[in-house]
Amino acid sequence: MRVIPVLDLKGGVAVHAVRGQRQAYAPVQSVLAPSADPVVLARAFADRLGARACYVADLDAITGTGDHIPVIGELARLGLEVWLDSGTATAADAERAHRAGAARVIVGTETLRDPGELGAMARALGAPAPLVVSVDLRGGRLLGGSPDVSALAPGAIASIAVDAGIETFIALDLAQVGSGEGPRLEAARALRRGSPRAQVLIGGGVRDHADLAALAAEGFAGALIATALHRGVITSLQVGEHV
Repeated sequence: MRVIPVLDLKGGVAVHAVRGQRQAYAPVQSVLAPSADPVVLARAFADRLGARACYVADLDAITGTGDHIPVIGELARLGLEVWLDSGTATAADAERAHRAGAARVIVGTETLRDPGELGAMARALGAPAPLVVSVDLRGGRLLGGSPDVSALAPGAIASIAVDAGIETFIALDLAQVGSGEGPRLEAARALRRGSPRAQVLIGGGVRDHADLAALAAEGFAGALIATALHRGVITSLQVGEHV
């Protein structure tokens, strides 16, 4: 199981995401680095934790107030596989994220307006398309970029994505992010039941090594971690390794 550290970027710095309340996000304070500079933190992920990948949520791009394209390029030059959520909603958006340095382009349901665009994105990036669909939830309720998306069940989104050749998913409950309450798994389990070949990662609420071990035992493909890394609770990206 992959454990992927997360950077949430807003206004040029890494911020501490808590329950999706973005207006209240403050610069992150981390045991891993002396500042909230995203490049410094990413280097610490690589050097101190052995990270080979980093999930980046460009909150300015997601909310339409700017972007962090230069930072994404710097992270890619560190040798990290960047998983980028920058509010991708169209094939042109996906191509832009890929050119910026994203090894994997995240398509979040929160900003996806037309599920039919998933096929166009896959065609634009070529096979195998480096796309990951993030099933964005708040308290178990699907978040969509349009009524057409928010009306769908997570399994329906997954079916459309699989038909487009996408088989990697993140079940991300924003209400659990930074909460320290543990992950919610109902939607993630439903995704796995409906698409048995899918790779499903968990985002939001992972607290400690015990949570990681439980997710691995259940067969999930990976987990996204931020708060527990910055607080020094999780000290290794290897599941089952306690240091």
